[in-house]
Amino acid sequence: MKESGESLGTIFFRQSPQECARKLIGCSLASGECAGVIVETEAYAAEGDEACHTFFRPSARQFLSDHAEGTTYVYLNYGIHWLLNFVVKGSNGDGFVLIRALSPIKGLRQMRRRRGRKRQAELCSGPGKLTQALGISGEMHGMSLTPRSDISLSWGPDSEVPPPVACRRVGISREIERKWRFVRAGSRCVSVRPGSECG
Repeated sequence: MKESGESLGTIFFRQSPQECARKLIGCSLASGECAGVIVETEAYAAEGDEACHTFFRPSARQFLSDHAEGTTYVYLNYGIHWLLNFVVKGSNGDGFVLIRALSPIKGLRQMRRRRGRKRQAELCSGPGKLTQALGISGEMHGMSLTPRSDISLSWGPDSEVPPPVACRRVGISREIERKWRFVRAGSRCVSVRPGSECG
């Protein structure tokens, strides 16, 4: 039985990227004194997915081969924003899950200072925004999730209520038809609100 506050261990990431991305909705992500509830994720498959780094980056394929499930994969997007992903290795395929948005719950003062924004809904409403708000950078690339890690994941009090909505992925130019973006319906903190293409 899942208990609120219980850490997500390595075993959680031994499933398909899609399942992992879906089940992370409602979980809590913390870095230092800041934390939020995950309200948006995106799955990427290591094989056959042209939008995944492994399709065109040998270094990403090597990283996936060398690191265990649950390891952080943090990269600089367009030379501007750090993006936080987790390695997934399941029986139905390996890949990554991108954390796209959080609903802030702790450390809001520090988040506002880092982001230069006041509205709570704007603090973590995008993959680059949430890493800035939580102080996540390339120094956290390749980190294992342990009780002493700077980044931690845990079950939330309502991890599966309501169930997430599956939508097309956004912010990419390839494989956009895959409904591998998962969103908490009704959240004001998501990067792109669900539309007619979801469900």
